[in-house]
Amino acid sequence: MNTYTKYWFLEGFNLFNKLGRITMMRMCEILEMENIDKGSKIEFIKKDEKSIFFLKKGTIKIVDTVNDNVKYIVKKGNIFGELSLYDTIAASQELAIALEDCIICYIEADRMEKIMEKHKSLKNGVLKVYGLRIKKLERRLRDLLYKDSVLRITEFIQDYIQEFGEQENNRIIAKNLLSHKDISNLTNTSRQTVSNVMSCLRKEDVIDYDSQHISMSIAQKR
Repeated sequence: MNTYTKYWFLEGFNLFNKLGRITMMRMCEILEMENIDKGSKIEFIKKDEKSIFFLKKGTIKIVDTVNDNVKYIVKKGNIFGELSLYDTIAASQELAIALEDCIICYIEADRMEKIMEKHKSLKNGVLKVYGLRIKKLERRLRDLLYKDSVLRITEFIQDYIQEFGEQENNRIIAKNLLSHKDISNLTNTSRQTVSNVMSCLRKEDVIDYDSQHISMSIAQKR
């Protein structure tokens, strides 16, 4: 894929807004691009080579390979694998799995670091992404201490629909990409509890879902 096509793919990433066209074109020259099929795994470190990834299309989940738990979900227009820049050991224990067909670009971590040193806006942007993910993990710990399982699951589902969904008339509709096991991982609950809570929420008309989509009314927006 040529440099101009890669440039077009990277447009829309807020992370690159302040880089300028010339820097973006140079960056695209060293980027690799790949189509990833649903269910495929993406390793952050291969043969001691670390990479940073940019998700142009699709959705992926980041899994802790030590306990096989889902850590967080990444939607299009975001980066992942940035942990390779700060903690190689922790990064080696993470794996990305495509929840649907995806398009990614990736760059070697060493090259990314050099670009970040020259462009502080990019460095600050990556640090912000890293910081926000740490805050999300911290929030999960706080929720575990102060909220019961029903509230954790309910709030997670509402947040997921808002973040990954699109408004259609009076509802927000998202693709139903997460299994009950995924949700149980992300809310520190059991799969059976997730199933029970979601069934209750549907009966109470808080959410609606099928195998393809999950939705809620605008009135339920948090």
